[in-house]
Amino acid sequence: MTVLSNKLGVELDDQVPGAPAAVLEPMAAERSVGASVRAYVALTKPRVIELLLITTIPVMFLAAGGVPPLGTVLLTLAFGTMSAGAANAINCYIDRDIDAKMRRTRRRPLAREQVTPARALVFGVVLGVVSTVGFALTVNLMAAAGSLFAILFYIFVYSLLLKRRTSQNVVWGGIAGCMPVLIGWTAITESLAWTPFVLFGVVFLWTPPHTWTLAMRYREDYAVAKVPMLPVVAGEKRVIGESLVYTYATVICSLVLWPVAGMSPLYGTAAIVLGLVFLAEGHRLLRAVRAGVTGVHLRPMRFFHLSNVYLALLFTVVAIDPLLH
Repeated sequence: MTVLSNKLGVELDDQVPGAPAAVLEPMAAERSVGASVRAYVALTKPRVIELLLITTIPVMFLAAGGVPPLGTVLLTLAFGTMSAGAANAINCYIDRDIDAKMRRTRRRPLAREQVTPARALVFGVVLGVVSTVGFALTVNLMAAAGSLFAILFYIFVYSLLLKRRTSQNVVWGGIAGCMPVLIGWTAITESLAWTPFVLFGVVFLWTPPHTWTLAMRYREDYAVAKVPMLPVVAGEKRVIGESLVYTYATVICSLVLWPVAGMSPLYGTAAIVLGLVFLAEGHRLLRAVRAGVTGVHLRPMRFFHLSNVYLALLFTVVAIDPLLH
């Protein structure tokens, strides 16, 4: 069993000079509870959830044509976080065997046996039920339906059907990650329109190059786990080439929003500038691989991190633009 430590580095079986047993027991219990809470939080993959929320809030501003109702925003964020956390926790349950084999994921709670598989599954299911019911009772049924669809799609289509079978796993599996855009829009309008589908397309097209460049960094991990990510089954030149095609498609789709949603020149200018920077980094990778640069020297993580910045800034402008009308 892994020995847990508190912030001062005192292990559970250490003897603290001068501390009676009655004091040591509450200290150990407090550390145990804290470790359990952290383990369950880790099951939800908080860093992934942050990215999903980046796309939800700006769409709500756009749907409202200004500042959306604060209560609706908070409820959507709360139940949206639960929804994403549910899908991620169940994904951890499904992928517990391969997570233990990969350096990037071997510190996850199930891989380290900090939570039992059964409890992780129950935790995920409970979060999913609470999020869906919460959306239905406090936001609206369309948002609840979108949330439930995202959970089920991520679990059954991506995690169980696609991930271990095809190199196109993140292309179609990425649909689940696009759903916060539709959920945020329907939370405000209780309807759908072309605008949220264009933004859905931006996230959908952005996902493959974003994920593939990360997979390039951890190609050996995926190979050991027998997950056929594109960098595992194809050469670096093909991966970068296809990533660049999707990057162009992402930028073009972002520009389509300008006339479709009646965005101001601010959005159009920002989309063009951000798109050019995004494309420049993709072309840097392509030039490097054509020049014979391979492996870590390609610096694919530079593109990965830039893709995060690109999406965050683009959606920030989506939120700001309606405030200027």
